[in-house]
Amino acid sequence: MVRIKRGTISLKSRKSLLKKVKGYRWGRSKKERQAREALFHAASYAFAHRRKKKGDFRKLWTTRISAALRPHNLSYSALIHQLKQHDAHLNRKMLAQLAQQHQDVFDRVVKQVASSEAAKK
Repeated sequence: MVRIKRGTISLKSRKSLLKKVKGYRWGRSKKERQAREALFHAASYAFAHRRKKKGDFRKLWTTRISAALRPHNLSYSALIHQLKQHDAHLNRKMLAQLAQQHQDVFDRVVKQVASSEAAKK
């Protein structure tokens, strides 16, 4: 049988691996075994934090909406409850964008929901 030397393939995979860990510190950017372990850990963190990011944004939207409601003497939970009663299809992301970028529109939405709630009582 013919002897097959695999040096080029090994070198290619090693170079590819080390290119991915460029910028890592110490041995993780130079040594193949440490670099592979670092990449495995980085991939698992990236997966977990992509999921965590969704919750982080929801917390941010809640905070922004709550801050915009303070001048109206209305709580966040009361607004969400009233919006659900009115079957308003505004999610938290849209409400937070309105509160931050279009304050006048947000004020009208809050007044509309609050006025109809007061009329019911």
